[in-house]
Amino acid sequence: LELVESGGGLVQPGGSLRLACTGSGFPLAEYAIGWFRQPPGKDREWVAAINWQGDSQYYKDSVKGRFSCSRDNAQNTVFLRMNRLKPEDTGLYDCAAQYRGGGSSSLGSYSHWGQGTQVTVSS
Repeated sequence: LELVESGGGLVQPGGSLRLACTGSGFPLAEYAIGWFRQPPGKDREWVAAINWQGDSQYYKDSVKGRFSCSRDNAQNTVFLRMNRLKPEDTGLYDCAAQYRGGGSSSLGSYSHWGQGTQVTVSS
């Protein structure tokens, strides 16, 4: 069972990125996916989550209205679309999977983790 993130990079403030979390070896459609990030010198923090059915999404207050989660079960992938990026969005982003979960903000709720993809927002 493996999760692989992609889509990170360097972007200017106000720009956009779309991160992807792809499952390998298991059907991601049966898992809630949480997105977390670790800013430089800080602890990992929850950013967003989508439940396993795909009909509920949850967001950290600071990203509401800018970030959105979606699922493409045919691609076994969950996406995090990030718009109007700010320097404080910089960090190592990773996704985590929770079997038939509701979309938790707690790290301990997730059983499978990816390796992360770096997002840097800077001019």
